[in-house]
Amino acid sequence: MNILIVKLSALGDVTHALPALTTLRRARPDAQITWLVEEPAQDLLHGHPALNRVIVWQRGSWKSLARRVRWGALASSVLSFVRELRDTHYDLVIDFQGLLKSAVWVALARGRRKAGYGPGQRHDEHAWLALNERVTVTAPHAHAVERNLRLLEGLGFPRLPLAYDFPIPPARQNEADGLLEQSGLGNGTSFVAISSMTRWPTKNWSPGHFAAVSDSLHAAGLPSVFTGAPGDRADLDAIFALLKRPAFRIDGRTALQTLAAVFRRARVVLSTDTGPMHMAVAVGTPVVALFGPTSPEYTGPYGDANEVLCVGLRCSPCYRRTCTTKDYEPHACMLRLDPAAVARAVLRRAGMETEGGL
Repeated sequence: MNILIVKLSALGDVTHALPALTTLRRARPDAQITWLVEEPAQDLLHGHPALNRVIVWQRGSWKSLARRVRWGALASSVLSFVRELRDTHYDLVIDFQGLLKSAVWVALARGRRKAGYGPGQRHDEHAWLALNERVTVTAPHAHAVERNLRLLEGLGFPRLPLAYDFPIPPARQNEADGLLEQSGLGNGTSFVAISSMTRWPTKNWSPGHFAAVSDSLHAAGLPSVFTGAPGDRADLDAIFALLKRPAFRIDGRTALQTLAAVFRRARVVLSTDTGPMHMAVAVGTPVVALFGPTSPEYTGPYGDANEVLCVGLRCSPCYRRTCTTKDYEPHACMLRLDPAAVARAVLRRAGMETEGGL
């Protein structure tokens, strides 16, 4: 049996679909399972034990070629991708994305059954028109992990114990160990990993708040390691300029699987609403998540080992990248989160409530 999974982006969305992948593998151990994904998230999938093949949609590269007016190279890349997508006749194509961009590739794929969500999604772009099997969305506001598993149930697959089986090759684990040793955190030293930055300004917390939390945790015996992408350097510089106690940073130095290995070594991960937060969940590390403009019920850290902190203002969740509230000060849903309460939550999840006072 040949199965094609279509889940293109983003990091969190792809991570949310991993339990569905492991369910498919356990239900169909002899199947050949392929995953179609975009470039930024491909590192999450390479080496996954449940996958036979990964097809990468080079969307970013196509945009770059178009901007540089390299039409010949663009046409060649598009044709090569379409040939790869259509080189197999799939018994089942599953669209876990449910958006127009995924519907295009579902329509072009060669498949007998093309299945996914029917009408009624939170962001309905009529992607179901490309399907010949449409599963009714009975709980459109359920957590994304739950919705993916319910989709499989609607296609006749059993509900099995949750598993991510997040792939971390030995080379990536070694990279993570090396970075931690360079930071003075080798030999099993406990630490909290902090993923502070997102691409939405409204999701971000203030540098002063992060610095205050890091200082408090250090005083309680739990040093902080700040992670991030290369583009986060200036924001992390702002945090580190306000620190009163030592902390460490490895921003711009980790591939996704290396970052996952760091998270697996951490005692707790403190995060805003961002893709790496879900990676931490996938490797089994407790998460303390800070939410404001988005809904933790739908995209929060999945599972009882984690804790979400939010203020719960009338205007949230608003799902806006720019704060437009007229009832509160700008960005109140994030800025009103108390650093002392956040530090206590981290220590609580680390099992250190009695080890250091706050």
